[in-house]
Amino acid sequence: MNHFTKKKSEQSKKVIIPRGLETLIAEGEGEMLDYKKEITSVHKIAKTITSFSNHKGGKILVGVNDNKTISGIRSEEEKFMLQQAAENYCQPVVELKYKEWHCGKKSVLEVMVEEGAKKPYYAIDENGKRWVYIRIQDQTVLASKVWVDVLKKNNSENPLLIRYTSKEKELLQYLTTHQQITLKQYCSLLNISRWRAIRILSNLISVGVIRVTVGNNGEYYTLA
Repeated sequence: MNHFTKKKSEQSKKVIIPRGLETLIAEGEGEMLDYKKEITSVHKIAKTITSFSNHKGGKILVGVNDNKTISGIRSEEEKFMLQQAAENYCQPVVELKYKEWHCGKKSVLEVMVEEGAKKPYYAIDENGKRWVYIRIQDQTVLASKVWVDVLKKNNSENPLLIRYTSKEKELLQYLTTHQQITLKQYCSLLNISRWRAIRILSNLISVGVIRVTVGNNGEYYTLA
């Protein structure tokens, strides 16, 4: 093979990415964007779908590797699995929108998930159990009981009324000097049950008094 033929062959193998898709991929994975090389399980993709529904919505790019290269979707079967996951393994049902990008001989499927109006959304696992997932940075994370309670309260039609007792006041006083606290520390500090601590924390998060953060050492709470 001469130099000209080799160069022409290399150019033919180069994947041409549409500008809109290229811009989207360049953003990198984050709280509203996820890459999937392929769809292999309705249960696994249901976790990602519901995590976006429980957040601000997001997009899934199917046929994109973690290193941002194009692998391409396999067939219509992957779109079918996505639809099955959204309709049968997400509760409530999640509506998906699709856009197919053509990159030479390969295609990438853009899956758009809107923020849910009926939070919390549950993903059903292989054993039929329901779990709530949320999006933290570029990860799909199992929601804590506090998170689930916050999602329920924020979606409730009933107004949230909070009575500031000594338990709430002591928590806020503690956070003014210690910056953060965990659920376990709060239970120990005031000698209250885990259930009551969860209710107090979720109430204060829902009205914007404190915020919850997921760090390397777990979940903790700070003043908003």
